[in-house]
Amino acid sequence: MKTVSLLFAAATIVAAAQAPAAAQDVLKIAVPQRGAWDTSISEIGDRAGIFKKHDVNVELLFTGGGAEAQGAIISGQLDIAVSVGISTVLGIYAKGGPVRIFSAETTGQPDIYWFVPAASPVKTLADLKGKTMGYSVAGSSSHAALLALLAQENLDAKPTPVGGVTPSFTAGMTGQIDAAWSTIPIGLKEIDEGRIRVIARAADIKSLQDRTVRVNMASAATMEKKKAAIDRYMAAYRETIDYMYSSPEALVTFAEIAKVPLAVAQKIPGLVPKSALNPDQIVGMDAIMAEAVATKFMAAPLTKDKIAELVQMPLQPK
Repeated sequence: MKTVSLLFAAATIVAAAQAPAAAQDVLKIAVPQRGAWDTSISEIGDRAGIFKKHDVNVELLFTGGGAEAQGAIISGQLDIAVSVGISTVLGIYAKGGPVRIFSAETTGQPDIYWFVPAASPVKTLADLKGKTMGYSVAGSSSHAALLALLAQENLDAKPTPVGGVTPSFTAGMTGQIDAAWSTIPIGLKEIDEGRIRVIARAADIKSLQDRTVRVNMASAATMEKKKAAIDRYMAAYRETIDYMYSSPEALVTFAEIAKVPLAVAQKIPGLVPKSALNPDQIVGMDAIMAEAVATKFMAAPLTKDKIAELVQMPLQPK
């Protein structure tokens, strides 16, 4: 597939420093928006040896958006995609795509925001009427959040794909787009310095509050073939979340991954509550499907039987 080849040429694969032991299963994982708190779970857990302890060796491929790797997931070239907009997965499944959700990733939107440079004439969200507002890629959680924001505010701005956090930040600072999207911690330093102004926060979008917005997914074939490995991956994933909210060392690792000062990294647990990363419950599915239909990700809500087929959460260890 040409698209997949381009994806692999453009992305970076990070493998474990040592070859996996014979007992370890290898999981190839697509990770969007490197440097975001939620997308760093697998990388932080890998560096801390948590996945190795659960006999899982993770290979991480970094992408600009969770929707980018879907072809590779379906074809089996990648095993898992984390932090994928739930509307994207619903849309793929509704069109017959053999995908499965095996955990929630983020509930609510405490991390995404839109900003303008300090010198921008845009002072309020209303000033963006007819102007461009960024999101990463079509079908991403930033895309769904922007559409929900525009609907809530009855604002006729122009949703514009700008790619991942880094190109978005550059586009915003250079005036290529009127309001750029970002995700914390990216931009926190610039906010403190007065170089940028937050113009809108996804956390203020009422329809997204207390609703799962991003999920972790795999293909149906991978779920069947590697179920035991995915169950162990999720055990390590839960342990890593606990580690991220309890260990100073995890924040040091995150600061290195996100390339931000440690003082910035230390703010994140207070800005993104641990409950937002609970992987074991999809919240608000009826509202999620209604939103996905309204934004044309899918034509009609799924039946209960279809939802049961799509969402296959591993059992938590006792």
